[in-house]
Amino acid sequence: MDLGLHYFTFTHPEWETTLADRFTETAQIADEGGVNLLTVMDHWFQMLHAGGPHEPMLEGYTSLGYLAGVTKNVRLSLLVTGVTYRRPGLLAKTVSTLDVLSRGRALLGIGAAWYDREHAGLGVPFPPTAERFERLEETIQICRQMWSDDDGPFDGKHYQLAETINLPQPPRGTVPVMIGGGGEQKTLRLVAQYGQACNLFGAPGDEALETVRHKLEVLRAHCDRLGTDYDAIEKTMLYQGNATGDVDAFLTDMERYAALGITLVALMPTPYENPVPWATSLAEDVVPRLNQV
Repeated sequence: MDLGLHYFTFTHPEWETTLADRFTETAQIADEGGVNLLTVMDHWFQMLHAGGPHEPMLEGYTSLGYLAGVTKNVRLSLLVTGVTYRRPGLLAKTVSTLDVLSRGRALLGIGAAWYDREHAGLGVPFPPTAERFERLEETIQICRQMWSDDDGPFDGKHYQLAETINLPQPPRGTVPVMIGGGGEQKTLRLVAQYGQACNLFGAPGDEALETVRHKLEVLRAHCDRLGTDYDAIEKTMLYQGNATGDVDAFLTDMERYAALGITLVALMPTPYENPVPWATSLAEDVVPRLNQV
C-alpha cells in the first residue's frame, strides 16, 4: 500500500512567520521519504471543524505549482477541487500546466463542491446540488476533450466552448482524474464512467471498514453496468486516524483495508502542531512498513 500526505491545515505554531518554510520542508520530507501522493485542499476558507474562515488557507493550484518546483518524485493533486471554483476550460489548462511543469506528476482531483459559506463570502455562485453534479460531469468531459486530439467545440447544457485548444498537452497525453466522495447514485457512477481513481473516507474500527467495503461494491456494480474496468480504478482513502502513535495497530488496520482493494491511504497532520516532525516520522517509521502491506 502507498502513502499519501494530505496537507489540509496551515495552522501550526507561529504560522504567521513559518508557514512557507514548514510547508516546503514537509513536502520535501515526503518527496524524499517515499510518499506517493501529496495533496492540499482546494478551499478559500478553512473548514469550520478545522477552525473556520479565520484560520490560514492557501489557494490550491498556486500551492501545487509551488510544490512542483520544490519536489521531484511525489504525485500532486488537490483533494479535491470543487467544480464551482473555476471554469472548466481554464481548469483543464491549469492542470495541464501543472502536469507539464511537474513532468507528469499531476492528478485532477475533483468533486461537486459543498462549502457554501466560502462561495457566499467571496461572491462565487453556488448552484443547487443537482446542477453541481451536472456541471461536474460536463467539466470532466471538457477536460478529457482538451486532453485529446479533438480541439473542436463543446456544447453542453451548462458550458459552451468554441475551441478546446490546449497546448502543450500533458506529457502522458492525459491527466488521471480522481473523483472524491462516496455518493452512491451520482459520485460513484461518475467514477465508474470517467475516473481513474476514487477517494473514500476511512477510519479505525469495523463500521468505517464496512462502509468502505460497501462503497467499493457499489462502485463495482456501476462499472459492471457501464462496461468499464473496476480493477483499473485506483482506490484511495483519506484516513481519519493516527498512524504514528501505534504503527503496529495502524498497519493491522491497513491490512484490512488492503484486502478490500484500497491501494493508497492519505494521512493528515494534526492542526496546531508542527507538521515537520510528523512527516519525518511517517517517512522513517510508516512508509517502509506500509509498502509491504
